[in-house]
Amino acid sequence: MVESLEIGLNAGATPRVRTGDGQRDSHGRRLAERPGTANLQAPGPRERAIPGNLQSAVRDLQRRKARGRRRLALIEGIRLVEEALSAGLPFRGALISPELDRTTRGASLRADLARRAVPIEGIAARTFATLAATDTPQGVLAIVEPRDWTLADIPAGRGRALLVLDGVQDPGNVGTLIRTAHALGAGGTVALRGTADVLNPKALRAAMGATFRHPGPALNAVAAKRVASTLAGGAESLNVAVAAGILLYEVLRGR
Repeated sequence: MVESLEIGLNAGATPRVRTGDGQRDSHGRRLAERPGTANLQAPGPRERAIPGNLQSAVRDLQRRKARGRRRLALIEGIRLVEEALSAGLPFRGALISPELDRTTRGASLRADLARRAVPIEGIAARTFATLAATDTPQGVLAIVEPRDWTLADIPAGRGRALLVLDGVQDPGNVGTLIRTAHALGAGGTVALRGTADVLNPKALRAAMGATFRHPGPALNAVAAKRVASTLAGGAESLNVAVAAGILLYEVLRGR
């Protein structure tokens, strides 16, 4: 049985963390009506083969449905590709533009990809810009096989926290939450249905490599408990990533 923690932020006079009954509001009732047992989503059929044209594969993997069907991820930028190599992820191929060789770090990365026998396709900077998701592309896009996390990958034992994301729709926030949970020592992060894809390129960039090392199994439903961090009177509500960081810090500090 896995319990979820939902964050509610309300203006108040005294900053504190309190617990409550999830059935007191409509959102709590909605979760309470779900099956109480956390069920792992059954993995779908694997379809990881990459067509001969890496550019076509990159365009395909920009869609969430394609990433789910192929169980592959698209990563962009020197830092993220370095992190994927360091984490030992299998690479299916990389697109490289002349921009990558303009820095020592970029040239070193290209050599590292070649040493590891990663299929590389060189393309013009103008073509690369049409495929990149960033405003200032660094000249490298790669297709990798992310790890298929399960609950068995989450460290067991008392005192371990598990962050559950329910309905967090902004990919940047999802990535920041994963990075924060990893940095603070949470056992894992679970994204429920309605949450942005953890393999969205923007989410991967925001996580800065944490997604490759931080367990993130998929669940269909979990039991619910609500907690709220009250704010000083007149304070605006906090961003979900900031709120989750506060909650994780308080939970882990007390264990």
